[in-house]
Amino acid sequence: MSTSEYPEAATAAGAVRGRREGALTVFRGIPYARPPVGEARFAAPRRVERWDGVREAFAFGPPPPQEPFGPEAPGTLPAGDDWLTVNVWTPDADPVARRPVMVWIYGGAYKFGSSDDPAYDGGRLSREGGIVVVTLNYRVGIEGFLRIEGAPANRGLLDQVAALEWVRENIAAFGGDPEQVTVFGESAGAGSIAALMAMPGARGLFRRAIAQSVPGTYFSDALAADIAETLAAGIGLRPTVADLAGVDPRKLPEAGAALSGRMREHVPRWGAVALTPTPFSPVVDGEVLPTAPWEALADGAARDVELITGHNRDEYRLFLLLGGLLGRVDDGLAALALSLFGPTPDAEQAYRAAFPDASTEYLFELVQSDWLFRMPSLRLAQAHVAGGGRAHVYDLTWSAPANGGALGACHGLDVPLTFGVFDGNGLGTMLIGPTPSPETETLSAHIRSSWTAFATTGDPGWPAYDPERRLVRLLDTEPTVTAYPEEISRRLWERHTFTALPLTTV
Repeated sequence: MSTSEYPEAATAAGAVRGRREGALTVFRGIPYARPPVGEARFAAPRRVERWDGVREAFAFGPPPPQEPFGPEAPGTLPAGDDWLTVNVWTPDADPVARRPVMVWIYGGAYKFGSSDDPAYDGGRLSREGGIVVVTLNYRVGIEGFLRIEGAPANRGLLDQVAALEWVRENIAAFGGDPEQVTVFGESAGAGSIAALMAMPGARGLFRRAIAQSVPGTYFSDALAADIAETLAAGIGLRPTVADLAGVDPRKLPEAGAALSGRMREHVPRWGAVALTPTPFSPVVDGEVLPTAPWEALADGAARDVELITGHNRDEYRLFLLLGGLLGRVDDGLAALALSLFGPTPDAEQAYRAAFPDASTEYLFELVQSDWLFRMPSLRLAQAHVAGGGRAHVYDLTWSAPANGGALGACHGLDVPLTFGVFDGNGLGTMLIGPTPSPETETLSAHIRSSWTAFATTGDPGWPAYDPERRLVRLLDTEPTVTAYPEEISRRLWERHTFTALPLTTV
């Protein structure tokens, strides 16, 4: 093998060999921590052991154990235990290159996801932006986020910290600049980034952050403990390391899937969380995550981190489709959603008065878009600015072209636009269609150039957000800068405090 076709890089644990792919060199499946199995099960990630010789980095590591995505999807059965790996796309694996680095954290409701998803191929971003792109695996579901007695909380977040520490220590060998690291992620990935900005253990590991569709779900310790007890009881166990470590990690996700299917039963104790598709979220445990992100950022916890955050206009419409509810929402369902998810006791009346021409189904969708993604994202920017940081806000208002535009600017639409990958997974194809239009390509190119410019200079090409003018970038066929367009929702939520979700005792 010629060294030009199979470049090598020296990491702290040993040398790795990648492969030239066009203008880039790609390294896949490099471990950043030891496999979290055996005695390391449910523990904080441990430093990877050194290896001799040169390790081939040609294939992605196995995904972390997780329940299947969708009722007809096959179960994810990892081919090995090396779940905690990183992948690197670089224009130049030369330590003197010092290129900006973008580190992707995937979403998936804190219970799905892996970096081998073709939708997260970093090649186009790296090649066109002249940057180093890193993607990583972290533990999800029970392994990563269930509140287990005897284990640290937020193990999935601790994995992300370990991966970022790996980047700081090793990325120069791949042509990256450890002082110019931007984390970016969507949905649960964005929620993870908001948590990382609030975590003392992640301080100094990244300079910039792009949080796309931040979910507002962070659990109080009491809520997380109650969910864990309920989940474990479903398989006749207690939520302890001693009990759960005896269950094969490939089988344990079945318990999470079983609870996901009966979440609605627990509305009296868990509130709105019981109407979401996941029993997992970061836990405000007082140690790993001391406070909810909005409080931490308002107190200046990440004032030195430059931030882009935003949302998609029609976030919740995707979940209407996936839940088989498009065209099937009645007044009773809408009233329940407005009362549970709304910001005030009179939320149903307030939403109906604020949107007098809205259909029942649109109100059902809108209040959940606001509660789950839109207002948490906006308020994250507001908190960051209040704490002395700089934030840029966007609103994706371009409608997905598939299905005649019926899905609008729904949740997840930003992912294929961010990577410029339109045939990578079912979601991208479902939203974009089999072939991207010139309009799709143009908007995607705009987003990619804005994101990579921000990673390089801190300036995405539109003004920073401030509480008076509230200027944001509308991402549409013709991107523009305007005052925040979801003003009615912003006012409805103005007095609501986003914080850790409580356990309601009855």
